[in-house]
Amino acid sequence: MTRMGIIGSGSIGAGLARLAIAAGHDIMIANSRGPETLTALVTDLGSGAQAGTVEEAARYGDLTILAIPLSAYGSLPAEALTGRTVLSTGNYYPGRDGRITVLDSLDLATAEYEATLLPGAEIVKAFNNIVAHHIPSLARPAGARDRSGMAVFGDSDEAKVLVSEVVGSLGFDPIDAGSLADSWRAEPESGAYTLIYAADPESFFSNFSADTGAPVPAARLRELIDSSTRPAVAERQF
Repeated sequence: MTRMGIIGSGSIGAGLARLAIAAGHDIMIANSRGPETLTALVTDLGSGAQAGTVEEAARYGDLTILAIPLSAYGSLPAEALTGRTVLSTGNYYPGRDGRITVLDSLDLATAEYEATLLPGAEIVKAFNNIVAHHIPSLARPAGARDRSGMAVFGDSDEAKVLVSEVVGSLGFDPIDAGSLADSWRAEPESGAYTLIYAADPESFFSNFSADTGAPVPAARLRELIDSSTRPAVAERQF
């Protein structure tokens, strides 16, 4: 069992919390509006779940999961995350986050930029290349023939081992996809982004919320990661 704090209670944060509870982990979930707004969610999640403040969740247990917009990273309690492994699930979307020069110029991958915002934390990137509702729909028990792979990027082997263990317990086969500098391979518009998990690639972008998802075995995901091409981030509009 791993105890983990989850900052962000939207579709990804709540979805990961639900899988974590089902796997026997304890979680503390937080959002920017305060723990009193999470009563219904925590009740629904059941035993093993509790609500806390952002700072409490940042310090809770063995791992912190961030499921918040990139533009909100600057408001995180950086000191509370010092020395901790932080699983970041986010991406850079200029329409939401504003233009960020070092990302548009390709000087940094998004995960590397996040590491500059949280210099005391050990950032590991995962779950950023899959749409929120595909996470629960594609989660499978260990050994299932239709279990999907999930890319894990990071600069610390120890931190990647911890995150990989959690990813495995949540229903995906983790693959070590490289360093934070390599993490562009699973960013938006890359060859290993959300479309790869689509059941109907032709209609996915016009109505992705209706797509039920299709498994991507770990070996196939490895091929997609290795053959991924870096997108022109400065042209990204969404």
